[in-house]
Amino acid sequence: MSVASVAALRTAGSGRCRGAGSPQVGLNGGRFLVMQRRELVTKAGIALAVSCSMATSSASANGSAQGLEVLPFKADGYNFWTWRGRRIHYVEQGAGQPIVLIHGFGASAFHWRYNIPELAKKYKVYAIDLLGFGWSEKALVDYEATIWMEQVSDFLREIVKEPAVLVGNSLGGFTTLFTATEVPDLVRGVVLLNSAGQFGDPNKPAAALAEEEEEEGSPLSRFIVKPLKEAFQRVVLGFLFWQSKQPARVEKVLKSVTNVNST
Repeated sequence: MSVASVAALRTAGSGRCRGAGSPQVGLNGGRFLVMQRRELVTKAGIALAVSCSMATSSASANGSAQGLEVLPFKADGYNFWTWRGRRIHYVEQGAGQPIVLIHGFGASAFHWRYNIPELAKKYKVYAIDLLGFGWSEKALVDYEATIWMEQVSDFLREIVKEPAVLVGNSLGGFTTLFTATEVPDLVRGVVLLNSAGQFGDPNKPAAALAEEEEEEGSPLSRFIVKPLKEAFQRVVLGFLFWQSKQPARVEKVLKSVTNVNST
């Protein structure tokens, strides 16, 4: 992965910012971000890109990641934080300006196992497991973009406790952007890696949204539809997830999408 593959949002040079040191957010529908601290964002992006490049080039040349420093695997996880009554896992390494790494769909904080040691040489690095992933609790809730944005926002307030650079991959990239627009005072800059796009329809009429909320609050929904939905999630989806995570099935899927013939 080259430096060019890391995308950062527009910084102070765009000319739309109002004052130094304060990120600005535009309105939804041509929404944009103007992030200050160009130097920090650039350094964080380059450090991450170099780390990724080292992992990729070394693995390609030697057929493995031998020689690279890697975050030790811990079966019980690293650190835990209680958020809204849910157990959230995160990794914390290094010292300096804070960087928060946010994984993509189906991944975890361990996705950054080669990046964390490298970045921790210069920065205070956090890698969080989003609710429902990794070592974080698998809560029976309606998963959508807002819940992860709120999780990351509260993580910045309660654990990081100072403005940070957010680094997001895939779903984590969208969560990064969403968080930056909602709590710009907590975000110094962002780095995006293959970021996911917007979920849902931003042009959906307000009347339709209000109708959906009204239906969700009806007695039929609260006492019949919602309990049945939760039971379905616990039994059917739980069984399907259990099947999908079996080692033999995971190995089969990985072999089908790669040229590697051994685990």
